[in-house]
Amino acid sequence: MSGETRLGQRPAEVEESDDLYLLSVGSNASVKVRGGRMDVKELRRVNEDGLEQWEPVLKDGFPISTESLRSVLRGLSAEAELEREEYTLEQLLEELVDPSPGVLSIEVHKRRSHVTFEGVMAELSDFSTIHDARRTIAVESADPSLVTAAVRDLGLETRPNVNVPRGLKTLLGFGRFAVIDIGTNSVKFVIGERGKDREWRSVVDRAEVTRLGEGLDRTGELNEEPTRRTVEAISDMAEEAEQQAVAAIAAVATAGVRMARNGQAFADAVRQRTGIAVEIISGDEEGRLAYVAATEGLQLGDGSLVVFDTGGGSSQFTFGRGREVEGRFSVDVGAVRFTERFALDGVVSDKKLAEARGAISADLERLDGRPKPDELVGIGGAVTNLAAVKHELATYDADVVRGTVLDRAEVDRQIELYRTRSADERREIVGLQPKRAEVILAGACIVRTVLEKLGSGSLSVSDRGLRHGLLEERFGRR
Repeated sequence: MSGETRLGQRPAEVEESDDLYLLSVGSNASVKVRGGRMDVKELRRVNEDGLEQWEPVLKDGFPISTESLRSVLRGLSAEAELEREEYTLEQLLEELVDPSPGVLSIEVHKRRSHVTFEGVMAELSDFSTIHDARRTIAVESADPSLVTAAVRDLGLETRPNVNVPRGLKTLLGFGRFAVIDIGTNSVKFVIGERGKDREWRSVVDRAEVTRLGEGLDRTGELNEEPTRRTVEAISDMAEEAEQQAVAAIAAVATAGVRMARNGQAFADAVRQRTGIAVEIISGDEEGRLAYVAATEGLQLGDGSLVVFDTGGGSSQFTFGRGREVEGRFSVDVGAVRFTERFALDGVVSDKKLAEARGAISADLERLDGRPKPDELVGIGGAVTNLAAVKHELATYDADVVRGTVLDRAEVDRQIELYRTRSADERREIVGLQPKRAEVILAGACIVRTVLEKLGSGSLSVSDRGLRHGLLEERFGRR
């Protein structure tokens, strides 16, 4: 029997209200108007079980004084010129909230059923807005141990613990949202901000090379040290998201975790450390999300299009026209795997390079016989690093990288550049991310093989990837 059903069978006190919530891009504080009174609560602490302690900081009627209103603005992490000594609710909305792109007012009807369960107060609530409706369960007590025990007894410990403002922002697609993309070679992290205009703005967009798949091809498992540093990187990202008042986080793991015998154990370790649930997605889903990102990020025509995303453990290929997907597949061809298999992390002889390229070609045989596409788009760390090296970017510039054309001659030039250098010497190359020095040669060989098999003289670079596609799908299409 579900926790919701168990609570629903107990005697309850039912209460209904119409509240007005003020939601902010820069804050997850609870700021609402109920019964004609402004009510502000702020989060004071979160314990090791993820339980939140909230404290009321204001409860005042209208008209509201400028002194009280400053508390409201602090709660919203907003600034405004206060030109009145006091404000009615209508003046507050018309003069301060409506003009602000980062603050949104939303009317919410609540129907709350209060029950007592194992010494705590539990509340089943139905939230309704003009956009959608949700049911929530709240468990409250001054004793955290009672809350933790009740949550476990109700089978809710795997559910995300979010406050009402976070839940409303996720429901509306308003605020800041994060995606963590856990790959075989790197962990990519993006925070996007979406205000009243419904347009995305990038707050954070970076990658941390952790080499999670180091040794995977040899052992079939994610090994201890790569796992430790990857979980540590994800923990840092989760803390950064909290500091940025992110409303929700989506996390996915791709080829390395998918192929490892202990992939689920890795996902469990991330959840235990950070509270973030990691979804292990299929290669087909990787490709589909990459296609969504590429078609959003570049001005593409209506002709045939191939989007490929080459990572540390696999490569995804998606075929379509415009924004319509016609087919996709994933193959276990990745830079980390071929680097380890052929020792491509240092100076490589012509013979050894030819062997590696031959093996890559054999593993990409599913591309054989495919018609040449009107447009070929490449995404992923290997492709964007090739573009950055082409432009000799001492500092990465997404506006320069995005739309860069890489032709066969440029990729061949860079293959020779990497083949003749050790990893330390490669790190001196302007534009190359230092932590990619070991795997860039394999990545460049994969890119060159794709060009050859699809009969394309060049490709266009998109710096948008799976994480951007997931950000749009999970949090933007509202």
